[in-house]
Amino acid sequence: MRSTFQHITCWLLLFAHSTFGQSNTLGLSDGFLSFNTSTFAVQLVKDSQTLYSLTTVDGGFNFIPSDMMADRANNGNYHLGDITFRARTVGSTAWTTGDTSTSRVKLTASSVSGNTRAAANLAPTLPRGSLLNITRQWVVDDNVLQLLFDVTNSQTSAVEIGSLGAPLEFNNIFTDRTAAQTNTLCSLFDPYIGQDAGYVQVTPLLGTLPPLVVLPVGQSPLEGWRFLPESTVLTPFYQSQTFEGLYEWDFHTLAYAEDEWASTTPWNAPTSFVLQPGQTRTYGLQFRVAPSIREIESTVASTGQPVAVTIPGTILPADQIGKVFLNTNTTVANITVSPAGALTWATNIDALTAGWLGYTITPHTWGRSRLSVTYSDGRLQTIHYYVTKGATAALDDLGTFLTTSQWYTNTSDPFHRAPSVISYDRSVNAPVTNDPRVWIGGLGDEAGSGSWLAAAMKQFVQPDAAEVAKLEQFVNQTLWGTIQNRNNATVKMSVFFYQPDLVPNYVYPSNEDWTVWWSWNQASAWATGRGYDYVHVTAAYWAMYRVARNYPSLVSVHDWQWYLNQAVLTVATLTDGQVGYADDGLMGETVIHYLLNDLQREGLTANATLVQSKMKSRWQIWSTERYPFGSEMAWDSTGQEGVYIWSTFFNDSVTALNALNSIIAYQPVVAHWGYNGNARRYWDNIYGGKLMRIERQIHHYGSGLNALPLIESFEANPTDYYLLRAGFGGLSGPLSNIDEEGFASASFHSFADTLAWDAYSGDYGPNFSGHSMGMGTFIINHPDFGWQAFGGNIVATSPAVQVQIKDSVRRRVFIAPLGALLSLDSGAFSTISYNPTAKTVTVTITPVADGTTGAASAPVGRLVIAQSAPVAGEGLLKPTSSLATDAGAFVIPFTNGAGTVTLS
Repeated sequence: MRSTFQHITCWLLLFAHSTFGQSNTLGLSDGFLSFNTSTFAVQLVKDSQTLYSLTTVDGGFNFIPSDMMADRANNGNYHLGDITFRARTVGSTAWTTGDTSTSRVKLTASSVSGNTRAAANLAPTLPRGSLLNITRQWVVDDNVLQLLFDVTNSQTSAVEIGSLGAPLEFNNIFTDRTAAQTNTLCSLFDPYIGQDAGYVQVTPLLGTLPPLVVLPVGQSPLEGWRFLPESTVLTPFYQSQTFEGLYEWDFHTLAYAEDEWASTTPWNAPTSFVLQPGQTRTYGLQFRVAPSIREIESTVASTGQPVAVTIPGTILPADQIGKVFLNTNTTVANITVSPAGALTWATNIDALTAGWLGYTITPHTWGRSRLSVTYSDGRLQTIHYYVTKGATAALDDLGTFLTTSQWYTNTSDPFHRAPSVISYDRSVNAPVTNDPRVWIGGLGDEAGSGSWLAAAMKQFVQPDAAEVAKLEQFVNQTLWGTIQNRNNATVKMSVFFYQPDLVPNYVYPSNEDWTVWWSWNQASAWATGRGYDYVHVTAAYWAMYRVARNYPSLVSVHDWQWYLNQAVLTVATLTDGQVGYADDGLMGETVIHYLLNDLQREGLTANATLVQSKMKSRWQIWSTERYPFGSEMAWDSTGQEGVYIWSTFFNDSVTALNALNSIIAYQPVVAHWGYNGNARRYWDNIYGGKLMRIERQIHHYGSGLNALPLIESFEANPTDYYLLRAGFGGLSGPLSNIDEEGFASASFHSFADTLAWDAYSGDYGPNFSGHSMGMGTFIINHPDFGWQAFGGNIVATSPAVQVQIKDSVRRRVFIAPLGALLSLDSGAFSTISYNPTAKTVTVTITPVADGTTGAASAPVGRLVIAQSAPVAGEGLLKPTSSLATDAGAFVIPFTNGAGTVTLS
């Protein structure tokens, strides 16, 4: 809600630290130093020699927030060109600190020649008696801009550098900008924390402009990635919804690992470096522009730096085999794994193109792991993995946890929240019933509906009789009647509220602060004007329709027609003109597309026409706007999904492409499980997390939801493998949230002092919703790597490509060379055999997926075939034998525990 954003800004200011540095110390009034490279027009602040402007010569895009610099000219504001460090004399234990942002004074420029464009010794802006003598240079080497720090030990004894970092400042400031300004002026930046192979990508929000790539110079590893604390009091409101904040490229991190990071395991092994008396070591960064976001990796490789491509990504279920392909101009000397034995590796011969080395990765140990590759030239590259339980087993655990530990049965609750699947606090292993953010315990918003939404969508992909029985109770007793009003189908924002006079016998915990705006009274909590809530309700009904339609023996309260009608009624109420945000793209609304498709398949023309006309009215609004991604927030990554889905449906390729490019800008592809496919989210821990902090969230619901347009676009363009990699990375994210017992966290905290899953279940539900609708197995013939499967294991490639289907859902298989999507309404894909010469596909389907313990067996397999891009001259795939059909699906009987069909 826009009013919510205003409230949260006030809340952040209320709790912000109130001290800030001396003002106007940057020296803007004294002017700038300007020079050009073949790529950039560069401006430095003359007094500080920090970067003021970095503008592309071809296109005129400025990566630096020059227009905000006057508001960020104080001590304590970080800029590109600053440096921080901790050092100590060898033999001592205490670290001394240095930070050029803390106490700025005008620097004396050094004389320069040759490639050096500006230089200055930083001693005046570092603590007196600093152990390190640092000179900064701005250099243009072979037309490439470089930032170099010559770090010298000027002492008479050896000095250990425990931390050394280069703050990065790019224009991710949305404060006081219009939508057009934000989208055309701003960028987001993310790291590949890969040591000597590390880099940072800075992607303009349009998604179409050339991105900036920051790379190391010499021995300057990206060992750590540290959030930089600044004052949050003054405009442009650092660490807020409109300004996430800045980060630091850390070359060494041991000092932090011994102190602030001591309670966690850093991404990379912490290091220090010992400088002998008089010794100098140079650390540096270089700045290059890639032609496009899709070409970031090739730009990195063109510098001679190693690049890793992981298939299917870096989140590996225990029953799936991974691949990693290394592009390097040298040889691999050694590969190690941490923790030991968590992964094993073996060389493979998959690579078809010179310069690539292939390895097969087998997962063994649940949780985080790191593959460290040492090259013959001494460079170190780290690739970060997350291993989950077998994919279907993880969903088994999720469903069990949601319907046991999170099953709320207190029938004396005055807010009538029972029975329900309610929010959960993993740190105390108890339901969340009294958080002052009332929606979390009130079954509303994303953070309160998330758990019951996940439980419902889990039944769509893997129904379990005991779980379905509980979901029936929830839907028919609590959803329909408490959350959703039976008289008009409106949906409450929260059923829990703070108003002691209305519930005199209810004890609100006295140790909580109930005075903040989010402790709504009944009138505010029971308001029905938030459109996002209606999508979650629709999804629950639709999931139960799918269960009742395809597993009829599991339901007993209503038939499938009732659930389908309830979903339509909820969509109709959402779009009746009385509900707010109905004309914005709504998170998870791909389910309405699924609903429409099912209405058409069932021959329910009147309801299908109604839903389609409502969606068309929304699309018509978006089709007139360049940035139709509005939401409750000043900038968001939630609207793009719906805008893409319906623009594509109504053949509006321009609006669909705008939405897709927007997603590409904020959903990176890197060899790190936390960032690969991780759509930008950074404020929702305030609304739904236990640790309430503005920070880059890892695999929050943006991952699963924004993956849906990426995957749909790949299916329409089956040689655009970048879309598959980004999309599959996003779809895999929600698996990593599920712990070994089935609890699913809302997101992972990315700050280096935490690196842990949040304790609240929060708004995990939309993330899983995206996962359930988009996950599948994707079979490709890659020009560099040959036959590969995302979501499955290839066991043979000749004469037929044989694939074990191993994804969590087992309901979708896409064969890219045929442009063919095979999907199941019931049953589970087991194997696929594709003969490229004969153009035949043999499909084996089982009543239940392997790896599960409680999933219900399907009475029959129901197969749907779609081809977005059939091979020219080959026609559409169809069964070679006669099969009965029902609502557009081929009915496949099971014999001896399986059903097989050949398509040609």
